[in-house]
Amino acid sequence: MSGITSKALIPFFGVPLDNLVGKEHTGTVLRIERNSIHDGKGLRVVLFLKGCSLSCKWCSTPESQQAAVEKGYGRIMSVDEVVADICKDEIFFFHSGGGVTISGGECLLQPDFVADVLEECRKRGIDAAIETSLSAPWQSVKKILPFLNVIYVDLKHPDGKIHKKLVGVDNIHILANLRKLDQSDLPFKIHLRIPLIPGINDEDDALLKTLSIGATLNKLVEIELLPYHRLGVGTYAKLGRVYELEDVVAPSRDYIIERAEFLREQGMNVHIKVGSGYF
Repeated sequence: MSGITSKALIPFFGVPLDNLVGKEHTGTVLRIERNSIHDGKGLRVVLFLKGCSLSCKWCSTPESQQAAVEKGYGRIMSVDEVVADICKDEIFFFHSGGGVTISGGECLLQPDFVADVLEECRKRGIDAAIETSLSAPWQSVKKILPFLNVIYVDLKHPDGKIHKKLVGVDNIHILANLRKLDQSDLPFKIHLRIPLIPGINDEDDALLKTLSIGATLNKLVEIELLPYHRLGVGTYAKLGRVYELEDVVAPSRDYIIERAEFLREQGMNVHIKVGSGYF
């Protein structure tokens, strides 16, 4: 070990950590997860941010909805702190083709912070993705696009009125943002995700309407079904909140596969995937 100098601390992709630029923006971070294989290709670090513009009745991370630190959930971090944490896994990114995924809550509610983090990741050659509902001003979306490889977009329900009933807002601006994304000259790819909730958005008509939205997108490479689960139910009690879908039962593996096969039978030239990690 005596022959190792400070150069050993230089990240694998060639930008020294002591060259971080000290950008002034801070963000409210819920948590940072490592070694994820469900939020993009390869091994990934997933940065979960606080604050959301929706209030989905099935939300599995209700502790992410409030923008402020709440009952011990969340902390304020600088751009430098987050990037340094991400860079700990650079060697794994290189060998697995992985990178960083920024999620929420809704990460687009902290656009300056997200843009700064992703810009530093881009300098280091780290693959970057976000998970979003696109429920944010277009200027917030536009700010981070130059630093992205992939955008995962959750479409909760294709019908605007039902969408508002389920998550608190309609989908007019969400769909407008999606169209603008697809018109961008930047080379990122779009993945659509459908959180499949039994009795709420899993019927043929809702799936076909969502598929028709996807059919208009040139950048779309995949549609993924995310099966409903109940992993976050206990957190509602900790926050003193009521979980409104108490009677909804998680779907069986066979049912999810059948719904995916139904989508494939429509003949759309895009990969249909069932989200892993749910069975």
